Amino acid sequence: MTNKAMLFMVLPGTLWFLLFSYLPMFGTIIAFKEYRFSRDGFWASIVNSEWVGFQNFKFLFSTNDAYIITRNTVLYNFVFIILGLVLSVALAIVLSEIVNKKLAKIYQTGMFLPYFLSWVIVGYFAFSFLSMDKGMLNQILGWFGMEPVQWYSEAKYWPIFLTLISLWKSVGYNSVVYLAAIMGIDRSLYEAAMIDGANKWQQIKAITLPMLKPLMTILTLLAIGKIFYADFGLFYQVPRDSGTLYSVTNVIDTYVYRGLKTTGEIGMSTAAGLYQSVVGFILVMVSNYIVRKYDKDNALF
Repeated sequence: MTNKAMLFMVLPGTLWFLLFSYLPMFGTIIAFKEYRFSRDGFWASIVNSEWVGFQNFKFLFSTNDAYIITRNTVLYNFVFIILGLVLSVALAIVLSEIVNKKLAKIYQTGMFLPYFLSWVIVGYFAFSFLSMDKGMLNQILGWFGMEPVQWYSEAKYWPIFLTLISLWKSVGYNSVVYLAAIMGIDRSLYEAAMIDGANKWQQIKAITLPMLKPLMTILTLLAIGKIFYADFGLFYQVPRDSGTLYSVTNVIDTYVYRGLKTTGEIGMSTAAGLYQSVVGFILVMVSNYIVRKYDKDNALF
């Protein structure tokens, strides 16, 4: 076997997908059953549970919160995808233009660090800024003679807070991918452009961005596939599960979690996961079809 070494290299990743992505697919049957755990084990519980058809889906979307959680999930992710793409590419270009590479690595490390912080820690960071009595933001308002704000009771500010925190945590990590792609661009293209009199902006517009276009398209398509998935830690830990903020912080993932805490409906949570997966798959297929129709080379498949 000529590619034995290569096959062994991909074996860990293949096993990971089999165990954590493909094998759990058999559990989607719970979405159509009234799952009740018994002492006979997990699989016996699935077999013995009563079929309820689409009742779990009906339960999920029969409440007044169905529109709110779907709206919040989609709109937040849409904003994260657009702003994340623009800022990540811009940051990667800026880092690639820094002449002092040691200084560039320091900047890159500093912007990469937030990605490794857990949402629990980020939530406490946010609380140190937004706390009513000792928060830094209210202290700054006090310096200007303004009244302190109860940030964890004012829903209108949180779309901005959540967007800024999400971008702060993810942009540095995402920019590394684009920075690696920029480093792989043939430098002779830039040298030829300089000889022709092109300035930095013209080089970026004519060389860097077109070279990054395939990667930008693929990563955007993959992100669209997860547009119905929300970052649980961002929407649960950072707002500190404040009930007055549910109108702008409650998403599908947090709604299912709170439902499990109060009712223990495993079937409903499985239905929500299946709903997210099916819609995400459809969005990827449709988006890829649109991209393929206008630019076949940049399509995902």
